[in-house]
Amino acid sequence: MAVSDPPESDARLEHVAIGETDAEEEQPEIRTGKLADTQHGERLDKAVVSLVPELSRNHLQTLIRSGFVRLDDAAASSPAQRVRAGQALSVTLQPTAESRAYRGEALALSVVYEDDSLLVIDKAPGMVVHPAAGNWSGTVLNALLGRDPAAAALPRAGIVHRLDKDTSGLMVVGRTLAAVTALMRAIAAREVHREYLAIAHGVPAARELSIEAPIGRDPRMRTRMAVIASGKPARTDVALLASADGHSALRCTLHTGRTHQIRVHLASRGMPLVADRLYGGANALGMERQSLHATRLGFVHPTSGESMRFERDPPADFAAAWAAVKIAAARRGA
Repeated sequence: MAVSDPPESDARLEHVAIGETDAEEEQPEIRTGKLADTQHGERLDKAVVSLVPELSRNHLQTLIRSGFVRLDDAAASSPAQRVRAGQALSVTLQPTAESRAYRGEALALSVVYEDDSLLVIDKAPGMVVHPAAGNWSGTVLNALLGRDPAAAALPRAGIVHRLDKDTSGLMVVGRTLAAVTALMRAIAAREVHREYLAIAHGVPAARELSIEAPIGRDPRMRTRMAVIASGKPARTDVALLASADGHSALRCTLHTGRTHQIRVHLASRGMPLVADRLYGGANALGMERQSLHATRLGFVHPTSGESMRFERDPPADFAAAWAAVKIAAARRGA
C-alpha cells in the first residue's frame, strides 16, 4: 500500500519517523511519533489522524480496534481513550477495504455462455455486482478477476451493466476492450433486450401497460431512487401474466437501464415488488428478498455479429412464489 509521508509542517507531533518497509516481503509500514504537549488529553483517534493524515478517521478507528495502534508499546484499547503528552505513538498501517476491493477471489459464478469476447452469467441473489461501501469483497467483479486475471485491464473487469444485489438472473460481461465498448454502446442505443419476471403487490389496471416516467435520486432519502421531474427518461413495459390474492406475476421489459428502474416504476403505480422493503413491499409468498429475476437477455455478438439469445429460470425461492401466484390464479380463473 502506497502511503504518502506526513506533512513536514505538522508541528503537533515531535520526532515523526516512517518505518522502513521491505517491498519484496510486503512488510507493513509503521508510523511512529511522540505526542506533543498540545495533544495532552486528546482522543486517541484524533492524535492518530495527525500522524496519518491521508487516511480516513473511520479507517484509523478500525486500526485502533484491531490492535494496530500502540501507546508506549502497549496496544491501544479504544479510539476514545485519552492520550498524554510525551507518549510514544505507533501505527502499523493496513490497506483500506476499498484498496483491497479490486482483487481476484475464488468465487463461484454460474457461467451460461463463454467465448473469447464475452461471457454470460446467471447471477445468484445476494451477490453484489461491483464493490462499494459495505461490500468491498465477494462481488461479481472479484469473481471475474479471480477466474481471469486479464480482466484487470478492462474497465470494471468487463462489467457493462448491473443487477441489484438481491436480483437474480442474466448478465453479459465483456472480455476484451473492443467487446466492452461495443456492448456499452449497444446498451446505450437500447439494442440489448432485457426481460425480467417480477412478483408485485397489487394488480395493474391493464394486462399490458408501458410506464414512462423519469427516474432520479430521491431527494428525501438518498439511498432510494424515485420518479421525479428532473430525473433521466425511463421506460418499462409491463405484462400481467397472472394475479391472485392481491399479488401479480409480471413480465417486465426494460427500454432503459436506470438504477432500480423496475422497482421504482412499479412502486410508483402502487405495485411494489414483494419483499422489496426499500420501496414499500412486504415479505410474502415465502419471499424475503425483492422478487425480481432477469430471465431473458438478447444482443448482437460484438465480434461475430451473431444474434445471441439466452433465458434462465429463476432460483428456487422465486420459482416457488411465482408458482403460488399462478396456481392460485388458475383456480380462480384469473
